[in-house]
Amino acid sequence: MRILFVEDDPQQRQPICLALQRQGYTVDTAPDLKTAYSLIHEVDYELLILDWLLPDGEGTQLCRYYRQQQKTAPIVFLTAKDTTADKVTGLDVGADDYLIKPVDLLELLARIRALRRRSPLWQGDELTLEGLTLHLETRKLSYQGAEIQLKSRDFQLLSYLMRHPRQVLSCQQIESQLWEWDKSPESNAVAVRVKRLREQLKQLGVEHWLKTHYGSGYSLNPQQNVS
Repeated sequence: MRILFVEDDPQQRQPICLALQRQGYTVDTAPDLKTAYSLIHEVDYELLILDWLLPDGEGTQLCRYYRQQQKTAPIVFLTAKDTTADKVTGLDVGADDYLIKPVDLLELLARIRALRRRSPLWQGDELTLEGLTLHLETRKLSYQGAEIQLKSRDFQLLSYLMRHPRQVLSCQQIESQLWEWDKSPESNAVAVRVKRLREQLKQLGVEHWLKTHYGSGYSLNPQQNVS
């Protein structure tokens, strides 16, 4: 799940961003409206978290504009503005939820899970491919009675591959999904991450499902046999 978090205060932005990343989410951050407008035109986000008061305007402007573009990803306001009138305004411009700062991280994560279940993009709490099951809430991976716990980066890569089974995904496609917009991965970053995931899959005996297509990319293909 890719999230846009618009917040100008780094002291509030950093701990929330870290908590989201630990849950396996890919998080792009924007400190102002100008950056946020640019990002929503480049990336299809699955959730937006917006502060209200920003250096160059208000989050309500972005929320209203986003809905005018017929985009349907859930939007959460995270703000110190706590009057009933403020909440009504935020919901009326298109937000799906409204949380008051300082926010409890556990509550925020629970609200995100609830919004994700209500989203038309939601595909359930599990991804399953030929008996291989990835549990999205716990990041556990199971196959034929065995189970392992994935780290967040391995989880992100595998969930992306499982959402596009038997499809060759280029390094550029993988980078665009798994790296934040302001991060520049090393030239071999995707290969390193694929190697690490393959080592995890080996514990379940399905490492041969993760195929390298030299010059093209990678795919998760359970129909292939061990060579």
